[in-house]
Formats: sequence, C-alpha cells, structure tokens
Amino acid sequence: MVLYPVIMCGGAGTRLWPASRPSRPKQFIPLAGNRSLFQETVLRVAPLAAEGGRLIVVGGLGHRDWILDQLEEAGVDAQVLLEPQARDSAAAMAAAAIWTQQQDPQGVNVFLASDHHVPDNLAFRRATREAARGAESGRIVTLGVKPTAPSSAYGYIKPSGRGLSDVEAFREKPDGEIAAAYIQSGYLWNSGNFIVRADALVRELAQYAPAVEVAARQAVGVAQAAPVLVLGEAFNQSPKISIDYAVMERTELASVLEVDFDWSDLGAWDSIAATGEGDFGQHILEDSDGCLVRAPEGTIVAALGVKNVAIVAEADAILVCDLSRAQDVKRVVARVGAAFPQHLDFHRPAPETLGEGATRFAEWLRLRALPLWSAMGQQSDGGFAEALTLDGRPLTANRRTRVQARQIWSYAEAGRLGWQGAWRRAAATGVEALQVSYLRPDGLYRALLTPDGAPLDDAARVYDQAFIMFALQAARSVETTPGDMEAAAVGVRERLVAARMGNGAFVEDGEAPFQANAHMHLLEACLAWEEGGGDQGWADLADELVALARDVFIDPQGGFLREFFTAQWTPATGERGRLVEPGHQFEWAWLLARYARRRGDPASRALACQLYDWGARGVAGRTPVALDAIDDQGRPMGGRARLWPQTEWLKAALLLVEEAHDGQRRRLLADAADAMRALWSYLTPEGAWRDKRLAKGDFINEAAPASSFYHIMSAFAQLEATGRSEELAGMHQLSLR
Repeated sequence: MVLYPVIMCGGAGTRLWPASRPSRPKQFIPLAGNRSLFQETVLRVAPLAAEGGRLIVVGGLGHRDWILDQLEEAGVDAQVLLEPQARDSAAAMAAAAIWTQQQDPQGVNVFLASDHHVPDNLAFRRATREAARGAESGRIVTLGVKPTAPSSAYGYIKPSGRGLSDVEAFREKPDGEIAAAYIQSGYLWNSGNFIVRADALVRELAQYAPAVEVAARQAVGVAQAAPVLVLGEAFNQSPKISIDYAVMERTELASVLEVDFDWSDLGAWDSIAATGEGDFGQHILEDSDGCLVRAPEGTIVAALGVKNVAIVAEADAILVCDLSRAQDVKRVVARVGAAFPQHLDFHRPAPETLGEGATRFAEWLRLRALPLWSAMGQQSDGGFAEALTLDGRPLTANRRTRVQARQIWSYAEAGRLGWQGAWRRAAATGVEALQVSYLRPDGLYRALLTPDGAPLDDAARVYDQAFIMFALQAARSVETTPGDMEAAAVGVRERLVAARMGNGAFVEDGEAPFQANAHMHLLEACLAWEEGGGDQGWADLADELVALARDVFIDPQGGFLREFFTAQWTPATGERGRLVEPGHQFEWAWLLARYARRRGDPASRALACQLYDWGARGVAGRTPVALDAIDDQGRPMGGRARLWPQTEWLKAALLLVEEAHDGQRRRLLADAADAMRALWSYLTPEGAWRDKRLAKGDFINEAAPASSFYHIMSAFAQLEATGRSEELAGMHQLSLR
C-alpha cells in the first residue's frame, strides 16, 4: 500500500479577513503557532509518503510563490499541481488522482485540506493508515471526527456503526439546535479528509461527474515528473462543483472512520482564539480578557477594558469583532467589497510584462552591454576577451575559438538590428584576428590560444567549427568580399562532412566524443546559411542533422533529447546517460521550429513542442528559472541555473508562439514573460551579467563570460522577430537604434 497525500490549497478564508485575502489566504498565514497552516499540514502528512509515494499539493496558479516558498522553508519536496482557475474540490481531486494513477495504478490518495488544525500528528497518521487499509478494497473513506460540542461551522456524517463503517447520510452545516440533535444521534463532524485509491475515485468521477473527469484528464495530459505542473486550459472547462455534491452524496462506496483527536478547520477568529496560539505582533491589553490580537510588524495595538473581542490589524484595514460573532465576518467583508473594494485584497504590483521587459532589454543592450563589450571586451589585435569582471575589466585568460566566433556574430547581429555603435569595426577586426591567429593550414580552426595569442590547443573541435561557420555567415555583412566568407565556410563544412561516421554523426575531439551538442550548433549554422542564400549543401546537411536528432538523439520512449552516447550511439551509461539539459531541449526546440517552418513540416514542429515541454520540466523556483540539469525522469539534478538556459527558454517560447493557438499561445506567452524576467535577474545595470545562480537564488561571484553574449543577442533577435510578426504589445517596434 503506497500513499500519495494530496494537500488541497483551495478556500479563500473570508471569515478571517483582513489577514486572509485572495492573494494570501489563511492556509499560508501562521495562525496557531510559528508555522503556517499549510506548513503544519505538510509536516503532518509528509511521512505518509515516505514508503514509495509522493506528496502532492494542488493550489491556484496565483499562489505558486507561497506554495514553493513554504515548501522550501519546511524542507519538504512535493509534486505541485497548479490550477489555472479554481473549479472547486471535485476537479482538483480529479487532477491529483489522475496524476497519481499515471504514476502508480494502485496508489492510494489521502486528500486533506491545507488549513486544518490537528495538534496530534501521530494520531492523525495512525487514523489515516487505518483508513487506507479500508480504501485498498475500493472504498472511499472519510474521517469523521467525534464532536466535542454542537457547532454550526461544520457538516455532519451519520455512520452506520462504530469504527470503520458505511456512511448512512451526509448533512449540511446545521443551526445550533439541530447540531445538538445530531450529536445525540451519534453523528460525526465531516472533516473533509478522504482516503481512496486513485483509480477508484477516477471511476466514480467518470460515472457521476463525467465532465469533471474529462476536463481533469485533458488538463493533466501525459503526467510529467516536473516538480511544478501547471494544469492545462481544459481544467477551466470543468463544472465548478464540490466532491460532496459530485460524488460523495451519490456513491455507494462511502465509508467513514470515526476518529477522536483534536481537530478544527480554523475557519473563523473564534476558533483561532480557542487554540491559545493566535496572538501575533506587539500589543498591550489593560483590564481586558479573552481577546485575540494580531498586529503587523511596525504596529502596536493597545486595548483597554474589553472582553472577548478580536482585534486584527493589517497595513490597510482593521477588524474589531466580538468573538461570538466571528462567523458573521463574511457580512462585513461583503460591505467592504461594495464600498471599498480595494481593501478586499492586498495591493500587489503587477509583474513586468513581456513587452516592458523587452523594451528595457533593448535599451540595456544599446546603451550598456554593446558599448561596454566593444570598448573593454576587445583587445588591440582584434581578438575578444574571454570575460569581463563585473566592474568592466578584461580578465586575462586563454582565448577560445568559440568565443571569438560568437562575438563576431553578436556584433554583426547588433548591426543588423540597427545598433549605431562600432559594430562594424568590432566584427571586422574580429574576423581578421580569427583568420590570422586561429586558422590552421588545412582550413579548419584551432581551439585555443594563450592570452598573448600563441597557439595552445591545435585541435579542430566540431563544436568550434560550427561556430566558425555561423560567424562567417554573419561576417558577410561587414566584409568587402563576402564570397570569401562563404568559400571558407563551405570548406569547413566539407572537411567535417568527409570525416563523419557512417550514420551521419560527427565525432567530437575530447573526452566525450559521442554527443549531441555539437550537432545542434551545426544545425544552427546550416539554417543561418540556408536562410542567407547559401548553396544547397547547407539545406542537405540540415535535413541530415534533423533526421539524426529524430532517430538517434531523441529518446523514442521518453521523448527527450539525450546528451551523451556510446560509440554505437546508444545512450551512455551512468549519470551522463541520465542527464537531460533543459536549456538544450529549448535550444533544439527553437531550431526544429525554424526548420519546420522553412520546410512546411508539421512533424518537426510537433517534435519541437515535445522538446519544449521537456525543457519546461526543468523550470523551477519561486521566481521561475530554467535549471542546468534534470534526469531522464524529469527530476532536478541539483539546483544551479546558468544564464544561457534562460535565453533558450525565451527564444523557444517566442518562436513557438508564432504558430500556436488559443490556450497553447497563452501558455507560451506567459512562459516567455517568465523567461524574460528570469533573464533580467542575471543582468547587471552596467552591461555585464552573472552566470551561475545557485539553488537559494544567490549568484557565484565571478567574471561575466563573453560566451554568454551570443545567447543574449540571440534572445533579443527572437524578441524583435516575434514582436514584429505577431504585433505583440510593447514589442512591435523593438530596435537597437
């Protein structure tokens, strides 16, 4: 029996206004102790998943940051399913059950609310495991709490017997007199916790609420192992209905386990006061008794001669409430909504839009980055520096061929996009230095020079030759004899083609000779030459590289692109064989989408979308960033995130937008905005950048690598192209002029 606890983060907590509001509902607030109710719930149920299961959290897309931050603070890992819209408990539970079923057909879900107060964690877990044994036979077991007093705040369950028994009836929240009668008749409080095998719940939903089940199944799609999964737009088509009405009041499988431990849903200020732990912040009470006081940081609350009242202060609103009237706070909130709607929620500045970020990006490139790197990042001999310190000083280091080629392309591309600075000089002198210092007698290019320009590594690596061909294509715009550039590039291409393996793959020089990465940049160079009017050989090689990606690099079962291989081009063993780089999934997706558009090939576009979805599994964090590495199950391999995957995420999302429709288009535009914000977190005001972001969000203090400029410029070029073709708000006139 493997348990998959599901914490449901729905509910607005209106009766706990002004502390609880839509953007920060009650489950994320410390109401009875130092931890939030959500964190208390996480710590209570996480041990249930310890024997092969997984904790699942279902919440609203707008609460993503709260969920991820508080999971991190609690030190607990979970699968997070985010709802694009709240559709009540039936749809949320359906999505979690379908996700669980796809992972484990026999898995048992433990559904529970995120905002309940259960002081005895051990008693709760014992009861849950007992209920799960009943659920193994296909029953839907709910926990019925033995009442301590009549309450109109809870629903009631009539059991058919003691212990674990069938449910005879569910009752809505009664008035006080009826509640007392229920208790006399042996009714239990309905805790809203359900323990059920995932497949059993899905079957019951398909029978009694088929529209819910269909919408949830489409929203989940093929279950991913990404730590955060945003449910698809189909979720919004689910009927908005609770699990009680959808299934529990109609099913013949309902059982209840009577439990006798302290439990409260902490739904109003009187229940918070009853815990004895609800006071918060600075306050002074004089001749006052039985009061609950909560004050924000920097505010003191003083009360004199009052009894049994709640005083709850926030920066913009204060509630003073007789605790005996706590259930009526909803009425006050309704009046606030009618007269002062701005106080129904906390003010939150809107995140920067894609258009705003792109416009600021253009200004940063034009006024900061391009001038800095052309002035300080190029040496007197025309060669480019490997890195600049964050205060703009060149770093003395060996000079790689790939950096020279990337910088040539970057400045030629800046000129194409309208920059009025010294792009032509930078690119032209860079080409001259490349030909003088890096070109070998055989027409290929050596890998490395010393800081003084002497040859250090004469190897002609495929990866470097790909960037040489890419740079030579761009250099035609600055050379007086562009035909020389094409002849040189064709020469490199033909020498590489002559040396490749029988299956069409290229063998890289170095410790990892059989890898996909160099092929990706060869495809990029081929597409650049094909789009720029090169000979047929570029298109032919592009076709062969795409076929190689489809048939060899992309795993036929998993659908992701592998990085490393054996000499027989089967997946490498060990960690290298399991490695999936989200940045490369995005980069290949971008290239395949370009290829598909040029060839009119829907299969290649579908492949691009498939790789994009795999890359998205590696997007994580409160402020989303694309991680460096995940494994072949979609699980993070460390928390580091370099700059370049953010640019590839942005490029792929933007290009795929151009032929997307409806829900997919909205999702990709939202992703692009997230990627733009992620990229901005790396850039410095002076025109440099940080390269490596660690799991906690801080950066390694090191120089800015010049190799990143190519990624940055490529991202801007795609922003400009998409903004122009799609007429996106704030992006239709992007330029470096």
